[in-house]
Amino acid sequence: MGLTACGINPALDISPHQRELKPQGTLDFPCAGYAEHYAPDPGHSLPWHWHDEFEVIYILSGELTAETPGARYPLTAGDCIAFNAGVLHSANTATACEIRSVVFSAGLITGGKDTVFAKKYIAPLAGCTAFRAHVFDRGAESGSIGDFLAACRALAEEAPGYEFTVREKLSAVCLALCRRFAAQLSAAGPARPNQDEVRIQQMLGYIQNNFSHPITLSDIARAAGIGERECLRCFGKTIHLPPMQYLLKYRIMQGAAALLARPGDSIAQVAAGCGFDSPSNFSQQFRRFYGCTPREYRNRKP
Repeated sequence: MGLTACGINPALDISPHQRELKPQGTLDFPCAGYAEHYAPDPGHSLPWHWHDEFEVIYILSGELTAETPGARYPLTAGDCIAFNAGVLHSANTATACEIRSVVFSAGLITGGKDTVFAKKYIAPLAGCTAFRAHVFDRGAESGSIGDFLAACRALAEEAPGYEFTVREKLSAVCLALCRRFAAQLSAAGPARPNQDEVRIQQMLGYIQNNFSHPITLSDIARAAGIGERECLRCFGKTIHLPPMQYLLKYRIMQGAAALLARPGDSIAQVAAGCGFDSPSNFSQQFRRFYGCTPREYRNRKP
């Protein structure tokens, strides 16, 4: 299995409701490990998404800012963060960073929904509204960080029986999270997104499906059945970015992907396909985000 790059293509890997579509591991071993370098540009970030699996990220070097709706987590080398299943999240860097991450199904730990591990521990953990994201304390929870890194090493090395090691170490991480949130655990089942999260998923989905066409603030708000002012508040509270700025960033990211995927298309064709009214506007905005022209970006990539 090893560790692979974890890049997510918003156009291919995320559904209209921001659910990640990439399979995580296999049916008989639902766990995937990733090693990734992120650079400070829109193409090297984790876009807003969610999945049914738990996720743990360790910062090997540099700095990373992880986000969930309404919360930011500035992380530096040595930090480790866990995301609950079903929680919308993203990550980006203003400098550069290297990470190790593992995304794994509850079933890897429980062995089945009717086991004591599922009923007593993992289902209540997944349903814990207090646990959306948790940054492990480097001192008090250093053992959990060590367990996670041991799981990463086992995935990378793939020694005989590595699956047992991965399951053991990730189980220890989950148990530590159960103990950390013991007072708030509930057997109510998977946590339900709040109203703002439902709305932001609807509006991000609308942008994803319509970015190549003219879009107004009113259009985005209408996708969630709300007014423009409420749309602005919802974006500001959840993803800390105005809706039109998010639209611009998404268009630029799609433009960057198109420059590489369709080398025969002209810059004007790429610009039009991403919703820009002119090639010059596309080039100007592209330079703002990537620090180079679209042509330079296309030529410097292998």
